[in-house]
Amino acid sequence: MTIQWFPGHMAKARREVTEKLSLIDVVIELVDARVPLASRNPMIDELTAHKPRLILLNKADLADPAVTTEWVRYFEEAGMKVLVINSQNGKGTEKIAQACRELASPLIEKLKAKGMKPRAIRAMILGIPNVGKSTLINRLASKRTAKVGDRPGVTKQQQWIKVGKTLELLDTPGILWPKFEDQLTGYLLAATGAIKDELLDFQDIALFVLKKMKVYYQDRLKERYKLDEIPEDPIELFDEIGKKRGCLMSGGYVDYDKAAEIILRELRAGTLGPVTLERVEE
Repeated sequence: MTIQWFPGHMAKARREVTEKLSLIDVVIELVDARVPLASRNPMIDELTAHKPRLILLNKADLADPAVTTEWVRYFEEAGMKVLVINSQNGKGTEKIAQACRELASPLIEKLKAKGMKPRAIRAMILGIPNVGKSTLINRLASKRTAKVGDRPGVTKQQQWIKVGKTLELLDTPGILWPKFEDQLTGYLLAATGAIKDELLDFQDIALFVLKKMKVYYQDRLKERYKLDEIPEDPIELFDEIGKKRGCLMSGGYVDYDKAAEIILRELRAGTLGPVTLERVEE
């Protein structure tokens, strides 16, 4: 299955981001801690070159904490400032304003040297769809200022949001890039919900998830689906899970569509435990 998604409003968002960059002091890039590289849009690097960057590893509650620590080290060694957050409950978000001030301090010092009064730091939040931008903004602003949805593509236009007296945020729609050079990226984003489900083959994506889980989280599969052993063949594993969860049609055949939907829903909800599908060593 080839996965591509680049709606018209994303092309417009790219143009708008480029137009607003001259107003921005710091770029905040929100990524999914479960798939840190796959959820980074390489187009953002191109668009925001020469701007200070803060990487936020969001949805940390759904990611494997040990692997998240490795990703933090990876980004820091690449010279990037990074924070681990959970925009749903606010954990880690209290550090964002200070991190932005630190990144913008050279600019602020220049303004002071010119005799200009200090002003609020202006930051742009960028990220792919469904990575949690609106939830984060609402958390930082302590009120529901941005639309929130559990599906990608909710934010369709830019808006400024004040965070206290020291930070102003420019929200932007999620931007995916026109073509995935590596289809693995498409599968990782599909598994975590960044691509509209209507465009996906659930069976294909669920099988991909099971292959990943089989490598890194066999015990989780055994515990969740009451399996004594993990079959060597992923298709057989798919069969066993379908039977255990009662996804059967007449004749005793497994309803793969129903089983696939259960697997993906439970992965995304964290029912399978904290899972990271992308590893530094890969």
